[in-house]
Parts: sequence; structure tokens; C-alpha cells
Amino acid sequence: MSGADFFANRRTVATPSGNISYVEHGNGPVALFVHGVLLNGYLWRHQLAQLGGLRRCIAVDLLAHGATEISAEQDVSVTANAHMLAQFLDALKIDQVDLVGNDSGGGICQIFAALYPERIRSLALTNCDTHDNWPPEPFKPFVAMVAAGGLPDTLNAMLADKSVYRSPQALGPAYERPEAVTDDTIETYLRPFTGSAQRMRDIERFVNAFDCRHTVDIEKQLGRVRAPTLIAWGTDDIYFDLKWSRWLEQTIPGTKRRVEFESARIFFPEERSSEFNGELKAHWISSSRTVN
Repeated sequence: MSGADFFANRRTVATPSGNISYVEHGNGPVALFVHGVLLNGYLWRHQLAQLGGLRRCIAVDLLAHGATEISAEQDVSVTANAHMLAQFLDALKIDQVDLVGNDSGGGICQIFAALYPERIRSLALTNCDTHDNWPPEPFKPFVAMVAAGGLPDTLNAMLADKSVYRSPQALGPAYERPEAVTDDTIETYLRPFTGSAQRMRDIERFVNAFDCRHTVDIEKQLGRVRAPTLIAWGTDDIYFDLKWSRWLEQTIPGTKRRVEFESARIFFPEERSSEFNGELKAHWISSSRTVN
């Protein structure tokens, strides 16, 4: 599915944080999918396509990402994004969700679960920022580059030559098979940031706001989250070591299952969608039985 096909049915809803862009597919209880830095809801295209028979699947574009529109003064920190998710659900009159997150989106999901536990029917976390591993050590050079003002040139270089995106110096380490990432996927993820000077500033502000205090501060609340939780982790991730999946398993009392995807990397929900979707489907079915 191309980016144009996926976003053909894009919707927008007004919230106090801005006009939030999202795509939805399917029927039933709501599942909310949250992407990470530099991506957008397109990350979850395979989940929406394959799980719509079981859930009303919604993939949201975070603040400073995708087609979501915000003011230049809007806070875009990860905690602000967690509050935005609550506002987003309010605007759509949704009480509870099965929440799924990846990368910095998974960190945002942890914050949301800690601050709004009553709105979580179930939780699924894949490789993501956790506790004081935010930003991860291998990602700090990128953060420093953004702070030094190098992001516009970097993104333009990736868009002009897609092999730069796939290289070991850029996003290559996030994929098992970076050579298989299509030009269209790269365009879909990165092109929105070049749409205006403000959009570039917004993503810079998002990265510049990275600070582990956001997840460290909610450790105690996270320890009270009893919603059925799945921890699904790729084992070959330079950013999020397997130990963080164990930390989440031990910290979140609602954890029902921790599963390892051998040799998978951070974006395995995209690369190994069938395997991940099978785990997610089983998790939702099991969670529904627990609730009922």
C-alpha cells in the first residue's frame, strides 16, 4: 500500500493541542496506534489493513509529525503528546482503547498509561524509549545534529538520495532489511517535514525536547498500570536493548506476556507485520476474556 493510498481517507479532528490527523479502518473496540520520531501513522498500515475485522484501528499523527497541524507555540514534548492523545480521544468520544506504541511513540504510550490508566483497555509496547534510556546512546549524535541546526540539510539529503536514509549512518540500523524500504515509504515519512519552515521547526523542537525525565517521573504510576499488557521486542536493536523489555515486564503489573522477535529491529511491526499482528490479535482476544 502506497502512502497516497493509505492517506486517501485521512481525517482531522480539532483538539486543544491542534488539528490532529489520523487514519482509521475497521469496526469494533478502538485500537490506537502511536508511531515514533520522524515517522507518521503510515508505520501501522499493515495493522490497519489486517486487523480491521477485529478492531476499529486508528493510526494517529503525533504533534510535529505527518499532517497534524499545530501552532508555533504548541508544546510538542512527549508528555504534551500523551495529553494530546487524551484530547484526541475526547474529541472522537472514545472512552477506552487498546493502545499500541513503537519507538518514542511507545514512550508516549507509557506516559499516557501512567497518567490516564482508566482509558487503557489493553497495552502493547514494542521496542521503545523506556525509563532513563531516552534518548538512547546511539541516537544521541542525531539529537546533537538537530540541536546544531543540521536537520534540514539531513532530511533533504535523505529525500534527494534515498540510499542515504537506508545507510548505516542514518535509518539503516532501524531495519532488518533497509534495502527493502521503498522510496515511497521514505517520501511518506519525511516529505511532510519539508512542507514549511514551521513544520521543520516543529520536528526540531520535538527532538530537542527529548529528556528521560518524562519517563523517569512516571515510574511509580507505571507500576500501577494493571491493564493487560504485551511486551513485544526485537532482539537485534542497537537503540533499545532487550533488557528494557524485561524492565517493562517487571515494572508494569498488568504484563501478561513478553515475546522476543529474534534478529528483529526497531521497526519490526512494519517489517514483520504478520508475526506481530498474530501476537497482537491473541493479546486482544485474551485481554477481552480477562475483562469479561
